[in-house]
Amino acid sequence: MDSATSEATPVATADAQERPPLLSTAAQGLKIVIVGGFGVGKTTMVRAVSDIRPLNTEETMTRAGEGVDDLSGVQDKTTTTIAFDFGRISLDDETVLYLFGAPGQERFWFLWDRLFSGTLGAVVLVDTRRLEESWYAIDRLEAHGTPFIVASNDFGGPRHTPDQVREALDLPDDVPLVECDARSRASSKDVLLALVHHLYALSTARRENTP
Repeated sequence: MDSATSEATPVATADAQERPPLLSTAAQGLKIVIVGGFGVGKTTMVRAVSDIRPLNTEETMTRAGEGVDDLSGVQDKTTTTIAFDFGRISLDDETVLYLFGAPGQERFWFLWDRLFSGTLGAVVLVDTRRLEESWYAIDRLEAHGTPFIVASNDFGGPRHTPDQVREALDLPDDVPLVECDARSRASSKDVLLALVHHLYALSTARRENTP
C-alpha cells in the first residue's frame, strides 16, 4: 500500500460500504492514471474510490530493497506496488473511469510511459512531507503532453499552503491544485471530478480556438 495500512484501513473500509451497484455494461470507458512518488498514497486512493475490488500488484518489502527504496517519512511501509493498481468507477449509466495507479519506485518508472498511452488525463498525488518524490511524475506527464492535476494528500504532516506547494513543484498557474485525503472515498472522488472538470475546460478551450 502506498501509505501505512494502519492509517488507510478505517476510512477506506467505512467508505466501501457506500459503494454504488456496479453497472454490467458501459458504452464509454475513460482511462485515468494516478501517479506520484514512492509511498504517496496511490494504492490507497484507488482502493478508496473504486466501485470494484481493485486489482493490486503489491508485494511485501524485503531486505533486497534496503538502500534502493528511500523510506524517509514512510518508515512503517511494509508493502509496495510492483506493476500497477487497477480500479473502476461509474460516472453515469454509460460512462466509466478506468483507474490505473502507477508504481512509485524509481526502478519501476520504465512502466510509466506505457501506462500513459491512451490516457485521458492524470492525477499527480503528492505527499507534502516529501514533495520532491513527485517531480519526476510531473516531468514525464509534461513530456507526454498528458493533461493533469495535482492532489496534495494529507498524511498529517507539516501543513503547507497551496501557494507553497505550487511554488515548490514549480507548478504552472493553469494546472489545478487540490487538497485531499486519499483514504476517503468522498475526498478521492472529488479529486477525480476536479480532473474531469479540468479536462472538459481544456477541451472547450480547444474547440473555441479552432478556426
